[in-house]
Amino acid sequence: MTPSRRYFRGLLWCVAALAAASCTGMTTSPDWTSVAEETGIASYYAHEFHGRTAASGETYDENELTAAHRTLAFGTRVRVTNLANDRSVVVRVNDRGPFVQGRVIDVSYAAARSLDFIDEGLTTVKLEVLADADE
Repeated sequence: MTPSRRYFRGLLWCVAALAAASCTGMTTSPDWTSVAEETGIASYYAHEFHGRTAASGETYDENELTAAHRTLAFGTRVRVTNLANDRSVVVRVNDRGPFVQGRVIDVSYAAARSLDFIDEGLTTVKLEVLADADE
């Protein structure tokens, strides 16, 4: 195999790996550190909220990795781990809620799919508020 063909093949592999990571909700940044934790019940936004305006002023997109939290600042990154199956995803807070007693976070449909609790509707999660290691 020629060097240019080897380079092209390696480049394609890297692009495929990054695409797969973004589709599965995995973060490609290893530079996050946990600064606070919380455990409780998570739910997810129903399809009927797709396209509505979130409290941050953004339009809710069920295909993005976002969430609602009562007190965390908009833009805060949170690693949400489903304690039933140990799957985790990093979401960005862009809305307020949940407004149901006993729940700690509402995640987008994409995040719930990554955490694998669509069928159940609710799950127990661990939240880790993340900070960039460079901050």
